Amino acid sequence: MGAWAAGDTELNPSENVLRESEDRFRLVADTAPVLIWMSGPDKKCNFFNEGWLKFTGRSIDAELGDGWAEGVHADDLQRCLDTYARAFDLREEFRMEYRLRRHDGEYRWVLDIGVPRFDQEPSFVGYIGSCVDITDRKLAETALANVNRRMIEAQERERTRIARELHDDIGQRLALLAINLAQLQQDGTGLPKLRSRVGELKDQASEIAADIHTISHRLHSSKLESLGLAAAMRGFCNEFGEQHKVEIDFESRDLPNPLSPDISLCLFRVLQEALHNSAKHSGVRHFEVRLRGTSNDVHLTVNDCGAGFDMGAAKAGRGLGLISMEERLKILNGTLSIESQLECGTRIHAFVPIAPGVISESTA
Repeated sequence: MGAWAAGDTELNPSENVLRESEDRFRLVADTAPVLIWMSGPDKKCNFFNEGWLKFTGRSIDAELGDGWAEGVHADDLQRCLDTYARAFDLREEFRMEYRLRRHDGEYRWVLDIGVPRFDQEPSFVGYIGSCVDITDRKLAETALANVNRRMIEAQERERTRIARELHDDIGQRLALLAINLAQLQQDGTGLPKLRSRVGELKDQASEIAADIHTISHRLHSSKLESLGLAAAMRGFCNEFGEQHKVEIDFESRDLPNPLSPDISLCLFRVLQEALHNSAKHSGVRHFEVRLRGTSNDVHLTVNDCGAGFDMGAAKAGRGLGLISMEERLKILNGTLSIESQLECGTRIHAFVPIAPGVISESTA
């Protein structure tokens, strides 16, 4: 936005139209309840509205060019500049969130949306952007994430308690019952029919004990704590395959070591839910599970070549299993993606970033 000299009284019609247009833009921009900025084709900012200047408490001269970047939080600055430069070079709209220092020194989260500008030629003339304060929304998201985390932690504690009671109490009592029934069956003084019936009851008790062991392991895997994620997943795939009469091809490679217990538990739960859904809905008996890591992240994929499903309907339904997987991953800044087509199978992919400085395991 340029300034005009006081003596400019004779303007041609096109100049009058341009001036009126600029005056209207300035009026709208300065009264808008958002922070507005503009940049030229050199990527340098050449305009900030009154809302921006009041928010930052800085002069227009201090903000022009790259001066505005001084108010961006140090942890967000490089990401912010990279997003802007990449979109600028491609002449594309961008959206980014970053913290901007307010006039009182407090950093506030803003959502910045920028779009390219073109003149009548049309030639590219820069960008125009608007920012809104989203701090309250971010705080609400953080509070909700903390609630979800506490709920999941409470759920895991309850799973662990129930698993231990099943294994240490009910499971042991059933095992003792099976032993006593076996001893009674071997007693030669019993009638043949009685011995046969005792044998049936012994087999039933053994089956119940085995089922309780499986449920206990599903609720809380001791292998996860003692042997690590890859071994726990391989064990679960073997047990799940035997229980449901399906074939599961499991492979693991380059898994980071050590791996956070939170990440291990999260991916283990995702695998459980994914295999359960696949076995229930796919209509096939063969599944592929791949667990791989890099120096920065861990990936888990579960594939089948089964019936597939309508993604639109699935997203509209959003069962508790899908929500649980998404919430677990979200707490760890991870993501869940599902690709599926009718009669073309389903691919579930979970991604979790990890902290730097870990060492990769050899292929499991």
